[in-house]
Parts: sequence; C-alpha cells; structure tokens
Amino acid sequence: MSTQPFEIERTYNAPVSKVWEAITDRDKMQEWYFNIAEFKPEVGFEFEFTAGDDHVKYRHLCRVTQVVEGSKIAYTWRYDGREGDSEVTWELFPEGEGTRLKLTHTGLETFPQTDAFKKENFVAGWTHITGISLKDYLEK
Repeated sequence: MSTQPFEIERTYNAPVSKVWEAITDRDKMQEWYFNIAEFKPEVGFEFEFTAGDDHVKYRHLCRVTQVVEGSKIAYTWRYDGREGDSEVTWELFPEGEGTRLKLTHTGLETFPQTDAFKKENFVAGWTHITGISLKDYLEK
C-alpha cells in the first residue's frame, strides 16, 4: 500500500492575492469548489460539506490545521462514519505575474481500501478541481 502523498502543481494567470481569496473566502469558494456553509481561514475552524457522485454522497468533515496568511492553508479531510484521516495543504508561490499552486493530500492510505476511496479517484478529483474549476474561476 502506497503511503506517498498525492501532489499536484498548477500555475495560474492570477496574482497570489486573488488565488488566496479563491481558496479561503467562502463566497468565492462556492463558485468553484464545494458548497461549504461556513469557512474561516483560522486554525481550529471546523467545516463540512457533502459531495460525491451520482450514487453516493459523503459528508466531509474538515478542520483547519495551518494558516500562513497569503501563502499556505491546510485542513484535515475525513468522511463521516468512515475510517481514515487525511490532510489537504494548499501552498501558493508567486511566479512572475501569476501564481503557482502546490496541493498536497496526505493520508489517503488510511481510508477504506474500496473502489470509492482509490487513490486514482482523488487524483482525478484534484486534477479536475485545480486544472479546470479553479483555473476557469481565476482566469475568466
């Protein structure tokens, strides 16, 4: 079983301040991420959302674990009623006029070893979220 974290990097044609707002402001997050009722970029803040596919919806339970204003935010990512505990970290780096995002998702191996929680599904999900949803939001 692989314990390697999943990492993906994307560069956006948008300043760090705009990307930071997109990943930490609930109203902006609603436009490209998940339907999160409340969010604050503060360590200890807990939030949740429900997401999944056409067959199953999962309640995601998250708690902010790190905040470096304007450059890094991390939060736990687990599923209500399921084994496993993971963490998602978003790091921002200025690249000329744009921003490089590095997203790291650790702990995927702690989830149930079922088709629903295969690493490939997380890879596909984060690839879509960072490569299409967030990119379109930032560069529209």
